Amino acid sequence: MKANPHPQVVAVQMCSSMNAEQNLAFLAETLNQLPATRPLLVCLPESFLIFSKQSQASYQLGHQSEAYKAKLADLCKQHDIWLAAGTLPVSQQNGKYLAASFLFNNQGDVVAQYNKIHLFDVDVADTTRSYRESDATQAGNDIVVVDSPFGKIGLAVCYDLRFSGLFTAMQRQGAELILVPSAFTTVTGAAHWHILLAARAIETQCYVVAAAQWGEHENGRHTYGHSIIISPWGETLSELASGTGFISHELDLNRLNTIRQDMPVQSQQRFREHLL
Repeated sequence: MKANPHPQVVAVQMCSSMNAEQNLAFLAETLNQLPATRPLLVCLPESFLIFSKQSQASYQLGHQSEAYKAKLADLCKQHDIWLAAGTLPVSQQNGKYLAASFLFNNQGDVVAQYNKIHLFDVDVADTTRSYRESDATQAGNDIVVVDSPFGKIGLAVCYDLRFSGLFTAMQRQGAELILVPSAFTTVTGAAHWHILLAARAIETQCYVVAAAQWGEHENGRHTYGHSIIISPWGETLSELASGTGFISHELDLNRLNTIRQDMPVQSQQRFREHLL
């Protein structure tokens, strides 16, 4: 697929509730405010459809994933957009669910599914304190890079951001744009969000788009926000620090190619055989 050299991308910032229909209504309202430029890729944050207090609620919603995918497909066709649907729970027979990131084209077809590989099992000095994502979530295994009018898109989710090997692997598979839907905590976000995103963009020489959750949620969690679009040179092109809404930016794939030609770090990499 030949990429448009100047496609536009949107990152939506949400404060998702425990009510899936309420979150879907917010999305529908936001889509009515989008730029008129096409092709347009809209990126949603992690857990955009449900930000639950109990993992069981996500698991139950995961049994309805096909119905919600159909609703998202209808929105894509209605608005003529590509949609990177953050993560949706997809229930498995073992009692856990996949944190699945679906990419839809403007015809409503699912062109890619990435299942979050790295699960957030950490202790954080906030009101939640202990996070054990693996208790309810089944880790994925596959690296996903897919062709599109926006260049080759690599898919990652939130905690994946800390594992540079995944991003190197996506770049080696041709990624030019990497999406990182997230729900960073306020503590870890303030410490590492901007640094990690800029580093991943610089080392892969890719555009990085990170749609984020923000604010105080019904389940008691606090998320950092700062949805952001970063250039392959590490520059912040657009950012929404707080509140809900969206940011947008026109990507320049010609500039990406120039950056890679002028500084061919991947071809100069002397440890390629040791990387994924």
